[in-house]
Amino acid sequence: QAPDLTLLNQRISDVMEVLGDFRKRREEGRSRPEYVRQLKKDLCTYYNYNDYLMDKFLHLFPLEIKEFLEANEVQRPVTIRTNTLKTRRRDLAQALINRGVNLDPIGKWSKVGLVVYDSQVPLGATPEYLAGHYLIQGGASFLPVMALAPQENEKILDMCSAPGGKTSHIAGLMRNTGLLVANDASAERAKAVVGNLHRMGVINTVVCSYDGRGFHELTKGFDRVLLDAPCSGTGVISKDPEVKVNKTHEDITKCAMIQKALLLSAIDSCSAKSKTGGYVVYCTCSVTIEENEWVIDYALKKRNVKLVPAGLDFGVEGFVNFRQHRFHPSLKLARRFYPHTHNLDGFFVCKLKKISDKIPKDGKIYFVAVAANWNWG
Repeated sequence: QAPDLTLLNQRISDVMEVLGDFRKRREEGRSRPEYVRQLKKDLCTYYNYNDYLMDKFLHLFPLEIKEFLEANEVQRPVTIRTNTLKTRRRDLAQALINRGVNLDPIGKWSKVGLVVYDSQVPLGATPEYLAGHYLIQGGASFLPVMALAPQENEKILDMCSAPGGKTSHIAGLMRNTGLLVANDASAERAKAVVGNLHRMGVINTVVCSYDGRGFHELTKGFDRVLLDAPCSGTGVISKDPEVKVNKTHEDITKCAMIQKALLLSAIDSCSAKSKTGGYVVYCTCSVTIEENEWVIDYALKKRNVKLVPAGLDFGVEGFVNFRQHRFHPSLKLARRFYPHTHNLDGFFVCKLKKISDKIPKDGKIYFVAVAANWNWG
């Protein structure tokens, strides 16, 4: 028998009200854990999540859980990014308005983004799109590149680049100068990068396909490195609702292990001696602690890096304390973005400055030991 969703929703609201002021509102003889168990069970049924993931979200968003889950039920706004190699936002906006597209600038924080409310033409088939004047890209994906702050004539690595949205953004900020290396572990996905770069008129980029965990063994000396690490996707549930039921503790743990190895390789690929850079930006489209603060905290212990401000003037500070965990105090400089708070995909962005190219002894030993046990194919 299907649950009565109206009754379920009412009970969720009632229980959250009790938990909001437990001393005054609780029923005699009922403990807080009982209420929490009931709430978790009802939320899992109502929104169709597995028990593990709901537990994670309840700890992350104890007061905003319903807002977060509701935001995951709704698609984020359609956003496009102007390709500054070919046009200006003002000119692009006017051209699209003339074609029957209803749009606005995405916000004060971006000079290149436009949010599209509705369109009388398919956005992926306009002459402007085909000519590479814009890319259809989630607003949250602008943020890591803004944090990276690429400069002209630098040597930059985008370690996990497919499908190439962030790569082309970097190339635009570099004004097609210098050298940009766009890598992706999947040769098939790297083809999409090539296609996008051709359309966008990018000419300063080499596309390659290697396992990022060993990239530092191929070449080093980059001024800046962007690592958009593969993750569990817990920040983009509105795009992929299957995440609700198919992500487990093992999945998150496996992601975190790969992320740690990728981040160490990204740091090792970057040069502390760079005159203009020496920066690594780490980002994921996940909201879990294990894939974000935990990974950065690990890198701080294994490499000579420090956190620096990401240069983003909005977002929630990274966690320094989370339940029983204590992270490096500088993690407050990292930035978190949430669907229910910023109407963007759930995202984590952190900027690291490399202090020295020397690898601490324990960092090197650990990395070699782990690397030896992995299939690098």
